[in-house]
Amino acid sequence: MYFHLNSSFLHIPSIASALSLLQLPDPSYYFHLFILLNQYESRKKRLGGHHNPPDHSLLTDKAALLSFKKTITHDPNSTLANWDEAVDVCNFTGVTCNKHHHRVAQLVLEDTELEGLLSPFISNLTGLRRLVIIGNHLYGSIPLEFSSLRHLRKLRLVGNNLHGSIPDSFALLTKLTLLHIMQNNISGTIPPSLFSNCTLLLNIDFSNNFLTGKIPQEIGNCPNLWSLSLYNNQFTGQLPSSLINASQMYNMDVEYNLFSGELPSELIGNLPELDALHLSYNYMESHDNNTNLDPFFSALGNCTSLRELELAGMHLGGRLPSSIGQLSIDLESLLLQENQIFGAIPPNLANLSNLLVLNLTSNLLNGTIAAEISQLPSLQQLFISHNLFNSAIPSSLGTFPHLGLLDLSHNKFSGEIPASLGNLVQINYLFLNNNLLSGMIPPTLGQCTDLNELDLSYNRLSGSIPPELAGMREIRIFINLSHNELEGPLPIELSKLENVQEVDLSSNKLTGSIFLQLSSCIALRMINFSNNSLEGHLPESLGELKNLESFDVSGNRLSGMIPISLNKIHSLTYLNLSLNNFEGMIPTGGIFDSLSNMSFLENHRLCKPINSSVAGIPICSHKRRCILINDMLCDWISAC
Repeated sequence: MYFHLNSSFLHIPSIASALSLLQLPDPSYYFHLFILLNQYESRKKRLGGHHNPPDHSLLTDKAALLSFKKTITHDPNSTLANWDEAVDVCNFTGVTCNKHHHRVAQLVLEDTELEGLLSPFISNLTGLRRLVIIGNHLYGSIPLEFSSLRHLRKLRLVGNNLHGSIPDSFALLTKLTLLHIMQNNISGTIPPSLFSNCTLLLNIDFSNNFLTGKIPQEIGNCPNLWSLSLYNNQFTGQLPSSLINASQMYNMDVEYNLFSGELPSELIGNLPELDALHLSYNYMESHDNNTNLDPFFSALGNCTSLRELELAGMHLGGRLPSSIGQLSIDLESLLLQENQIFGAIPPNLANLSNLLVLNLTSNLLNGTIAAEISQLPSLQQLFISHNLFNSAIPSSLGTFPHLGLLDLSHNKFSGEIPASLGNLVQINYLFLNNNLLSGMIPPTLGQCTDLNELDLSYNRLSGSIPPELAGMREIRIFINLSHNELEGPLPIELSKLENVQEVDLSSNKLTGSIFLQLSSCIALRMINFSNNSLEGHLPESLGELKNLESFDVSGNRLSGMIPISLNKIHSLTYLNLSLNNFEGMIPTGGIFDSLSNMSFLENHRLCKPINSSVAGIPICSHKRRCILINDMLCDWISAC
């Protein structure tokens, strides 16, 4: 028997019918059977693996997307403009097709600002593998019908206005590897059924919602869970012990919740792959009735790849244990601020040679800062403010080669500012304010040419302001030397700080005059020279400070006329000239039309125009007084 094997002529409805055609007793029977079955399978594949026309499912998907479009009430960027019957669905914006299976495989609508209902019509895209709707204004609850998306691998519904709860039916999405529903208004509890069959689930992010209750123990059914982010919700109870099954956990972020109980030492000690652990701003406590941090830090020693550890804002008690020096050599960020940790900083903290950020702000630490801390060669930010340190600032702090921020404020540090701090050539922020520091400001600080902010206020510093500070020409934010005992004149070199926005030299013992070159500091927004002993006239050049918002020279010995040029500064909203010896008429226009007498207190030789509303200031009487100008001209002035 001979068969024509051209598949265009061959029609075999079933394998059974193929066998009925073959009655060959000889071995060629098997050869012909093999060829026929291959032809049959090849024809099936060309027809898309089913008896429907190849485009049938795409037509269904297109109808679903067009129905979704009808629920969108505002499309400001015309994202869906080409979602039209005349356009191939695979060319719709945000749509990707799997042409082998003739289905829409991905729908990605990111930062398109769409407004409208999150429509259940999307659930008709049953071939969908990836659904991403991020940064839009879609509202409503998460449709229960989404459980029909049985092939879905990644679901991201992020940054919308969704409310309601997480559907129980999501338990049917057994192929999910990633589930993100962050930055919405989702409430209620996490359904335990969500984790009934989650062996493929790797990444969960429910952050920035209003979820409550405990984390279900069933989460332990997700052995491959790699990242768990639940921050900024209202979860309570303890972290479930069943998370110990997720031995490959890389990231755990549960900050800003209501979790309680002891720090989870046993759990964390069995998650050796942790890279980032964020537990801050919960109600956890250390062991032994919030007095012992050692068990937890000892457990963390098993996390040999840990890079980020955040335990801030939980009022944790106890000393920093020596076991802190046994943490991962890869640790880059250690945040322990806003706790009740007391005692000294362990010298072996210096073992963390890759540490970039150390924050111990707002604790009860005291004693001295061990010189060994300067052996952190990579450190970029060191926060030790709001503690009880009462020693001198160690000169070794000036040896950090990469330090960009040093905050020692609000302690009881005494003695002089180490000249070695001038070696911090990469420093951008230096805060030594609110201590008991004395002596002179070291001129070496002028070597810190990259400073943005310098605050030495509220100390007992004396001597003059070193002109070398003008070397900080890149200072862009503020320089604050207020509330000290500084003497001498304002160094004219300060006029070189063209980029500084705020200068506060108030409450010192400065003398001399305000130099007219101050107008070179064109970026200035705030000047406070109050409560000093400055004399002379205010320069008219102040009117050139076009960005000035606040100017306070109260409590000095300034005299002469108030510069009329100040009324040209449109940004100026605060002016205080009180407690000086100014005289003549208060100018009009600009800032002067909105001031009260509080700006001019105790300037007894000032007067106001007849139409001025400033209370408590006498109206000027016009008297002709001759002022010789160029040996020939007389002018009118006003006097009280």
